[in-house]
Amino acid sequence: MQLRALFPVLGQNLRNRSRNFGRVAAIGLLVSGGFWASSGIRAQSGAQSATVKVTATNLRNSKGVVRACMTTNPELFPKCRGEAKAHSVVVPAGSTVTFSFKNVAPGRYAIALLHDENNNGKADRALMMMPKEGYGFSRDAKVRMGPPKFSAAAFDVTAEDQSQTIRMRYML
Repeated sequence: MQLRALFPVLGQNLRNRSRNFGRVAAIGLLVSGGFWASSGIRAQSGAQSATVKVTATNLRNSKGVVRACMTTNPELFPKCRGEAKAHSVVVPAGSTVTFSFKNVAPGRYAIALLHDENNNGKADRALMMMPKEGYGFSRDAKVRMGPPKFSAAAFDVTAEDQSQTIRMRYML
């Protein structure tokens, strides 16, 4: 092995690494099993999570659905695609829509809404860039040349339940 040549002192340990790895892995599983079992009890009895209630207002019609995502990741905002920790909800559209994100861990989040009027799962555009369907963001963040930055829409979630009211906007 090349590592033995680079680190002659570690040669003996490297030869026995598979045997040592098995021992370390077994001990690690035993110890972590006890840790996870005890932490699971604590998580059930004293877990800190909140419910974020969202009310979307000013929908222009009741066609289709409202798609919502809530993320802590600025790089994935506003689409939330590919993030395992993102919360997402799809609800039928109406003049006003209310829904909740449950079991939300404390952190800094931003919400993006899409009024998907034709329920095709994407934001339809006219002239290659103007949104044809409604959109909205937490903290009622304004849209300039593209979606707002995460920081403009971000809010803090603590262990307390909270509400966000988001006004839907339409360009066309």
